[in-house]
Amino acid sequence: MRFSLGLRRRVFAAAVLGASLLTSAGVVSALPAGADTAPDSETVMLKGSTTASYFWDDSSGRAGDTGLPASGKPMQKGMIASPSWPLLTEGYVVYKGKKAKFFVGDRGPGVPSNKGVMIDLDAKTFADLTGGTFNSDTLGVDGVGGMGHIKVDYVVTKWGEGVGKKNYPVAYATGAWKVMDRNPAEPPKEVLADPAPNGGAAPGPERDADARPADGTPVAPVSSGASGALAGAVGLAAVGGATFLIAGRLTR
Repeated sequence: MRFSLGLRRRVFAAAVLGASLLTSAGVVSALPAGADTAPDSETVMLKGSTTASYFWDDSSGRAGDTGLPASGKPMQKGMIASPSWPLLTEGYVVYKGKKAKFFVGDRGPGVPSNKGVMIDLDAKTFADLTGGTFNSDTLGVDGVGGMGHIKVDYVVTKWGEGVGKKNYPVAYATGAWKVMDRNPAEPPKEVLADPAPNGGAAPGPERDADARPADGTPVAPVSSGASGALAGAVGLAAVGGATFLIAGRLTR
């Protein structure tokens, strides 16, 4: 069969355009979601909320301390005391939108933990969160009207390797701080879809944030942009093919 010069040029252009876009869309859809733009997802081992107090034990005895913190590390900003979590557990607290990282370096609160005070922040972090000022003479926090407790949300991102309860905190008096916990809390699951208001679509199922197929390959969802490009490319490729077939029929 024979094509006119103009028709052959149109067929060639349509076929090349469709194939090019189809290839590009395939490349885009194969990229991991958020590649080169989104940071690595944060590991979350435990989430909760509690009442927090503050302390600053500099081994001088001025604040009632009896020596170095239980971890053997010197008192420092970012160190908290926990009545039950393993030493060197890491995470952060959030108070009124302010976030502060921590690591467990000491034991406590003691008696207050019986009443639900499960985190003892260092005084400098307490001052930062509340807008106060750390007083190096009294080892207290000034400018907060004598406030000594705040409600915080906490996130544990890494458990310490020693003894202690790897779960929601419990009072010091339980002795959980000296027992090896070999059954840590199950990390929170990622919710894929929030409930839609006003009778909208039902929320999607929950799944582990690190869900993988049987071969262990990370799942890379196709972005809406990639899906659109793929659909457009398929359409253009189909147009190119149809043009070729129609041209063939017309010249037979």
